[in-house]
Amino acid sequence: MRLDRTLRRWGMWAFIAVMVLSPHAASADTITPDRITAALSKLEALAEGVVADGGVPGLAIGVVHGDKVVFLKGFGHREAGKPEAVDADTVFQIASLSKPVSATIVAALVSGEIVSWDAKIADLDPAFRLSEPYPTSELTVRDLFAHRSGLPGTAGDDLEDIGYDRAEILRRLRFVSPSSSFRAGYSYSNFGLTEGAVAAAKPTGKPWEEIAEEKLYRPLGMASTSSRHADFIKHANRAALHVKIDGVWTAKVRRDPDAQAPAGGVSSTARDLSQWVRLVLGNGVYAGETLIKADALDQTHVPLMARGKNPVSGGTSFYGLGWNVEFGRHGLSWGHAGAFSVGARTLVTLFPEEKLGIVIVANAFSTGVPEGLSDSFADLAFDGTVEKDWVKAWDDTYASLFGPAVARAKATYAVPPSPARPAVPASAYAGRYSNDFIGDAVVSSAGDALVLKVGPAGARSYSLKHFDGDLFLSFPDAETPDRPAGVSFVIGPDGKASAMTIEFLDDNHLGTLRRVGD
Repeated sequence: MRLDRTLRRWGMWAFIAVMVLSPHAASADTITPDRITAALSKLEALAEGVVADGGVPGLAIGVVHGDKVVFLKGFGHREAGKPEAVDADTVFQIASLSKPVSATIVAALVSGEIVSWDAKIADLDPAFRLSEPYPTSELTVRDLFAHRSGLPGTAGDDLEDIGYDRAEILRRLRFVSPSSSFRAGYSYSNFGLTEGAVAAAKPTGKPWEEIAEEKLYRPLGMASTSSRHADFIKHANRAALHVKIDGVWTAKVRRDPDAQAPAGGVSSTARDLSQWVRLVLGNGVYAGETLIKADALDQTHVPLMARGKNPVSGGTSFYGLGWNVEFGRHGLSWGHAGAFSVGARTLVTLFPEEKLGIVIVANAFSTGVPEGLSDSFADLAFDGTVEKDWVKAWDDTYASLFGPAVARAKATYAVPPSPARPAVPASAYAGRYSNDFIGDAVVSSAGDALVLKVGPAGARSYSLKHFDGDLFLSFPDAETPDRPAGVSFVIGPDGKASAMTIEFLDDNHLGTLRRVGD
């Protein structure tokens, strides 16, 4: 289960909050160079402490004030148990921090009048369809970057998990029923935003990955940044992904996010991302040159969709175009977090009025370290003192989000009924099943055991363990190998299974497949 899937369940609030800045927010004049110098010294000590205490194996931080990078440093190790240290040039997979990066790239296209935020997807990419004709005909780049298309948040993530490529995932989104009326609800969608970016690049005739380099990475000298996983792998100085196993950070799983590159596939360094922060805080001006027109970039920070309250600091949060727009303890901020449940956590927070920004990239999941350090730094910069232990507050929040979900799954299938109902012969379940969204799935028998293969050419294989009657268990998550998910069969009048439902592919009620052959 990915972090994004759970975060989007923080929920909506039913009214538009009054956007009043925090009464104790500092002015730009208050945040003097001396105050920043003192804050950075304490930030460095906090980062060193959190790594020493095992909060994460490694992280890197970049801080920008005005148009200068005032702090740039790595902490800890690229991989737990190995000596190689993280530095400012260590390449991290930044997960959903890719979204505001991609919004900046589209803003560059808008600035160059190659596309408009309100360009219709039907004109840019006529092959793309939602489930209904009306929103399909009116859907815009703006809608997809604001997560207001009606696509359910997890739509397409499940297809990526079982090995489908970007083109096939985007094609199959037409089979997903909306979770809300068009433009009426916020639902954070990796593949919705991916389609928005891919469509915006269509008029150039070039792939998204090339446009990203042309419009942002090369102009800013972001030489270690890419939207291709193959480029990340080429770097010797790269961070491994870590999850905790028996309380120990372990580099267990790799993650290739190319299918959702605009939404989650960027890899970068603290040094490179600090240059991007300079551009954004400069309203499109970098090193004295206007690279992106301010009006094109400004659109990304307009609060369009209500997200609710920040679960720890209490700020009122909206979504713009690839950015969270928050009104909180220290006034207006723009930001975004990123995570892979197989081991990445990232964060950017900008205070535009003060021209202050911080970016933090870490190589572990789940952890509240990036948010905790960012909130601590903001307190130091604005108030001169840290209000509370923000790392612990965020750690506790993430533990409450993810721990119970795993525990519930384990509890549901902890003990089979006694006595458990027997299964029918394995041969009764064996066969080929299909639906438009998942495609083909094959169940085969090997003695009394069953194996499920799904994805293109059976790319993913899962052993099925009998639980009760026609219900079997699979263990599909590499990062939580002891977390079960059910696979259930319906037996027809002929004694053979006529359908099966794959629980871990059923988020959007598309996990039921019908038998189509033996």
